[in-house]
Amino acid sequence: MNITTKPFEYNDGKQKCIGYLAWDETYADPKPCVMVAHAWGGRDGFAESKAVQMAAQGYVGFAIDVYGDGQQGDNPEDNQALMMPFVNDRKMLLKRLKAALKAAQGLEQVDADNIAMMGFCFGGLCTLDLARSGADLKAAISFHGLFGGNGLPAKKIKASVLALHGWDDPMVPPTAVTELGEELTKAKCDWQIHAYGGTKHAFMVEGANDPKNGVQYNAVAEKRAWAAALDLLAEKFDLHGVG
Repeated sequence: MNITTKPFEYNDGKQKCIGYLAWDETYADPKPCVMVAHAWGGRDGFAESKAVQMAAQGYVGFAIDVYGDGQQGDNPEDNQALMMPFVNDRKMLLKRLKAALKAAQGLEQVDADNIAMMGFCFGGLCTLDLARSGADLKAAISFHGLFGGNGLPAKKIKASVLALHGWDDPMVPPTAVTELGEELTKAKCDWQIHAYGGTKHAFMVEGANDPKNGVQYNAVAEKRAWAAALDLLAEKFDLHGVG
């Protein structure tokens, strides 16, 4: 295994975005790509580590930059200020996400017909929104993401959707889980929602520790959710045994 990583610049109109690529040079042919959408803090080390983990599976990992210019927040207030313009303008968010998808499709390392996306927290919302747009994704995987619809015209969802959710996440109550299931059923897409009991928001993020506000790492849920994600990717990319 010979994993290469590098920053990757792409554009959404005049806005420069700085992503992060990871791939295994051992595989010479174009590979499936997994886009990784970051949480509210911006494209950080956590998102980059997931891109590297995708490379270790034999895919190209592409940590995208939703905010542009590689911006990251230093505290919750900064994170909120970076995230909310996109949460409040889902059309602008979708445009930014489509720019990342187009960039991925143009990479020489990538098989443009085999692209999936995963996202964490705010990135989960991003992943669901790109799937809702009818984008050519094999899979859309949300880890402790936000489920609320974007109000944009409904399109046929081509992706197989997997939402991995902590049942005790105060940001996504049970009513929101049911609403997402109803939305995906209406869209007639292939979908799964896994809800983990005794599990709060940010359960994938080691070091997350704010239980009073419903944020807590959970090693068991992390292991189960990651296994479910890898299984779906292997199924959709038909690459069982790679990695």
